Amino acid sequence: MQKKLTITIDEEVYTGLYQVVGPGKISRFIENLLRPHVIKPALEEAYKEMAQDRERESEALEWSETTFRDIHEEG
Repeated sequence: MQKKLTITIDEEVYTGLYQVVGPGKISRFIENLLRPHVIKPALEEAYKEMAQDRERESEALEWSETTFRDIHEEG
């Protein structure tokens, strides 16, 4: 669900947004900038979900073991 928000910004900033981001894309641009500052991810839940993905965990383990082996061999 989307909500309409009216904000006031300097004309120069608006012109820059319009030129750089383009017409019809300013709302999405601002939302993408603000989202990580106002919506905190549920990291614990996300980590639980990732841990349940056996294939992903297997690939991650293989990658970390290979990386460790490469570092050890360089030394």
